[in-house]
Amino acid sequence: MLQAIQETAAYLRSRMQTSPETAIILGTGLGSLVGDIAEKHEIKYEDIPHFPVSTVEGHSGKLIFGKLGGKDILAMQGRFHYYEGYSMQEVTFPVRVMRELGIKTLFVSNASGATNPDYNIGDLMIIVDHINYFPEHPLHGKNIPYGPRFPDMSEAYDKELIRHADAIAAEQHIKVQHGVYLGTQGPTFETPAEYRLFRLFGADAVGMSTVPEVIVARHCGIRVFGVSVVTDLGVEGKIVEISHEDVQRAADEAQPRMTTIMRELIRRFN
Repeated sequence: MLQAIQETAAYLRSRMQTSPETAIILGTGLGSLVGDIAEKHEIKYEDIPHFPVSTVEGHSGKLIFGKLGGKDILAMQGRFHYYEGYSMQEVTFPVRVMRELGIKTLFVSNASGATNPDYNIGDLMIIVDHINYFPEHPLHGKNIPYGPRFPDMSEAYDKELIRHADAIAAEQHIKVQHGVYLGTQGPTFETPAEYRLFRLFGADAVGMSTVPEVIVARHCGIRVFGVSVVTDLGVEGKIVEISHEDVQRAADEAQPRMTTIMRELIRRFN
């Protein structure tokens, strides 16, 4: 796999006109943040050697180089999911390519179902920790020499970036929550019993992505900041039938607030 990572990075490097140290992975319904990216240069996933192709509605499938908050960035408009049939090595392949390209900071976003009764649809939850509930670990197999065989995960999400994000949210009068995100394989939304179980585990929100990418980023020495948009409620008495379209609509509504926080965080501290 290391050879494939290096070949992909070489392909992209030959087409890059900037030198970004910050990358963003945009989740369901959050791809419109690319409208704030200036001086864009887009490459379709299907044109990138060894790259998977996103198959989920709301995930456009483009790698974008440009500027956000006046800084060079790389953005993934659409991510890959375990439930699409990809292995964890394929799901996290782009993160390892980012490391080869010199990325130092990764911003991740996703849509989630809240298990915390204090949360409401549309809330932004800054991720302070996560629970890995995927059946396959993204570091399973031979260790790629980007990090140690047994990487520490005591600070998966960068505390300094969280402090700065809190300050930006306060300045902009944006309500944010802090919570633990649990990643599960999907593609089904959770049953009421599963929501209750995940709440007992200590999760505040549940989704189908992010955790594998964060684990690999930390293994690569990349610091991480994550935001989860609450798009449905997994709280007893508030659970209703949910569709992917409902999730997209709720994420679209929250997108401007998330964009404000990420843009300012990149502008000031990267």
